[in-house]
Amino acid sequence: MLECVVNISEGCDQRLLGGLAAATAGGLLDVHSDCHHHRSVFTTIGEDSVRNLSTKAIETLDLGAHSGVHPRLGVVDVVPFVPLEGSTMRDALEARDRFGAWIVETHAVPVFFYGPDPTNDRQLPDIRRHAWTSLNPDLGPSAPHPTAGAVCVGARPTLVAYNVWLDVMLSDSDAARLRQQVRIDGIRVLTLEIDGRTQVSMNLVAPRRVGPDIAYERVSDAVEEMNAHVERAELVGLVEEEVLRKIPKSEWKHLDLDQDRTIESRVARIRR
Repeated sequence: MLECVVNISEGCDQRLLGGLAAATAGGLLDVHSDCHHHRSVFTTIGEDSVRNLSTKAIETLDLGAHSGVHPRLGVVDVVPFVPLEGSTMRDALEARDRFGAWIVETHAVPVFFYGPDPTNDRQLPDIRRHAWTSLNPDLGPSAPHPTAGAVCVGARPTLVAYNVWLDVMLSDSDAARLRQQVRIDGIRVLTLEIDGRTQVSMNLVAPRRVGPDIAYERVSDAVEEMNAHVERAELVGLVEEEVLRKIPKSEWKHLDLDQDRTIESRVARIRR
């Protein structure tokens, strides 16, 4: 079984989001939308679901009319395939390549590939930094689609997208210092200014080793000397049950974790 965590550049319009969710045709595990980011994360299973969702997004969204604090290259911005039970990274890579060929042939959207080996293969941050300058698409047209932009298609292990909100907006120098203090092997971190506050936006790329509890603690420790405090945590999407079980249940609530928000529980739900 393959999970696909599709990042769509729409996070505000509930009517459009409902149409996008309906397009997944029974393969939807979770949706997390953020109007400040103007972005939604659709966690799906099955290759048909992600293709149907992508077609609907390309038909209804226009990157030229989009604004939001999160960086993006396309209306279907990021499409990572993730092996779950019974699947391998080879399966995910093959699905990545099939999807890339399909979206070029069907919609003429340029494709940048990434993953899965963080030491040898191009990663998503590399594409964001270099696309359209020193880096050209791997497949498709050499210029962005006029309304859909481009898509980053990857294969990767499971990760946890995790935000920690502060009660103030940090200065540029404090934000840079916080990123330096929080970033370790296993945590990728951005700081974003939203409504007068700072959001610490993280990808936990080795969540069985560096989970939400460790990420939260690193942020909390870092801001102590900056006259700031953690306001709340926010899980974006789902988490593996193995990651959840390593954290004492007494900590789940303030870390924004719950048994119902595991990949395994959502897969079991749609199988019933």
